[in-house]
Amino acid sequence: MIMNSIKELKEQLGYTELGPDDTFTFHCTQCGKCCIHREDILLSPKDLFNIAKKFQITPENALEQYCETYIGCNSRSPVVRLKPQGSVKRCPLLKNQKCLVHDVKPTVCAMFPIGRYLPLSADDDFPENPEKMSVGYIFNNPECGDGSEMHTVREWFHDFNIPLKDDYFFTWTKTQATLRKHLRFLEEHLSEKTMISIWNAILITLYLNYDITENFQTQFQKNSDAILSLIETLRNVDIPMPKKA
Repeated sequence: MIMNSIKELKEQLGYTELGPDDTFTFHCTQCGKCCIHREDILLSPKDLFNIAKKFQITPENALEQYCETYIGCNSRSPVVRLKPQGSVKRCPLLKNQKCLVHDVKPTVCAMFPIGRYLPLSADDDFPENPEKMSVGYIFNNPECGDGSEMHTVREWFHDFNIPLKDDYFFTWTKTQATLRKHLRFLEEHLSEKTMISIWNAILITLYLNYDITENFQTQFQKNSDAILSLIETLRNVDIPMPKKA
């Protein structure tokens, strides 16, 4: 049922399913159209870390200068996005039609016009062995650039230093799925004030608690383990939880 729903949604949105060695045609002409009229450039903790490292500032400063946050309707977790600028909703990292962080651009930008996903079950359960999960790839005609070049997903990702076997992608997806499952429960039992404290803890721990001179993946794994341990403890606490006011 879940897979049928995914298939139907992709068909409605005009997405084409691709395998790692399937081809698609696209050539970026650097027109900048993909950097304006955008309110959906979401950042993962790694994206924010890379931007901060590029500018030699802290993740907190990068967040304050270029981003804004909100609680996702479905994820129920803090979401970080690049803050659109002006009436054309320009990416704040676009200057003189050039990306200021081209070499470390956000993953969704680097993959464009390819997207990827992990098909999870309806209850967001993540398998113990993620090796058994297959990453899905989709192509959505961006209606920009031209079709003068042909690429495979494998080659496209390689050019932007994105591994097909991306340990971070698996870990981040698992973290999001686990949080989503527990936060839905907690919202039903805790006050808004308490939830705000939890959301702040998630944002700080997963997105901001990094030293840009140290290895990102090691720090992220530690931060992910810490916040999941906290949330799971709250979720499984034996004492009655206070009801919402």
